[in-house]
Amino acid sequence: MNFDAYARTGVDLVNARLDDLDDLRALFPDENAWMRDEVADRDLAIFRRAQKRLRDVFDYGTSGRDIEAVAELNALLEAYPVQPRISGHDSSDWHMHVTSRGASVSAEYLAGAVWGLSVWLCQYGSARFGVCADERCGNVYLDTSSNCCRRFCSERCATRSHVAAHRARKRAAIGEQQVTAPTEALAPAR
Repeated sequence: MNFDAYARTGVDLVNARLDDLDDLRALFPDENAWMRDEVADRDLAIFRRAQKRLRDVFDYGTSGRDIEAVAELNALLEAYPVQPRISGHDSSDWHMHVTSRGASVSAEYLAGAVWGLSVWLCQYGSARFGVCADERCGNVYLDTSSNCCRRFCSERCATRSHVAAHRARKRAAIGEQQVTAPTEALAPAR
């Protein structure tokens, strides 16, 4: 099983827009087209609740509240239990699924996402769960940096945030120059 891929489905869910069923369908990549085809209205509410709870896990991890992150993941593991099974079409295609045959789309997707994030936490710690430092973004990410120093969900957010900080410093410096310039002009000549 590719636990990182399952963990990333959790990230995708937290970052997804879930206003309607079409938004939910957009969450599923082409290799999970069957989920996109089978998802139903009842799944939307389930995905929204899970999305909020998984966001809490990232918030807990980012703020160093490991016990809360673990408690929430354990509760989610209970709500969306992993029931592994071997699946495939022939002997060269065997692979693992995380739920029993006939599970709903929400049960299949969420069991994998929660399992992947749980394994991630056990392997790397909750400090590797991140929330983007760009205040306009709020997306979550898994920190794969070598020294656990990642602060942004993407290069785009990092660049946007750094440019905004640079411009703010520049405006502040110009403002200081304008405040000090008139007083220098009033000083008597020597």
